[in-house]
Amino acid sequence: MDNFKVMQINNLNITGLAELVDESNCEGFRFLNRLIHDYMNGTNTFNKFGEALYGVFNKKNKIVAIGGLNIDPFSAEELIGRLRRFYVCKEYRRNGIGSMLLTKIIIEANHYFKVLVLHTDTIQGDRFYTAHGFIKDNYYPNSTHYKVFERKIY
Repeated sequence: MDNFKVMQINNLNITGLAELVDESNCEGFRFLNRLIHDYMNGTNTFNKFGEALYGVFNKKNKIVAIGGLNIDPFSAEELIGRLRRFYVCKEYRRNGIGSMLLTKIIIEANHYFKVLVLHTDTIQGDRFYTAHGFIKDNYYPNSTHYKVFERKIY
């Protein structure tokens, strides 16, 4: 893991993002297209209180995974965060990169939110998130999983 670093992304003009988007499209995932579209038109730039966009970069500074943290736009409750646009390059799956990124997002979310929600529609996603302590339930609007934080820092 020493060859990888998680960094906050403040500009989507980064090395390898187009390749990541192309790969995700080939797998039938369109949410990275949505990430770029919403970021460029200002709809979602991950700049509200508690929000951030993160990437995992390899030793050549090429992005191999991406994921964001937003205020949940579907919840009327306060302090609900949403994991968004989470994708790991196929070549880097099942070796801890996704866990590294998710752990960073969870740590950051715990500083600002009382609950972190997400939506996934894949079996692999379900297994990944439940292995990281998320509860599978649609208790929160437009979500499939949630994690309640025990530490109250807000």
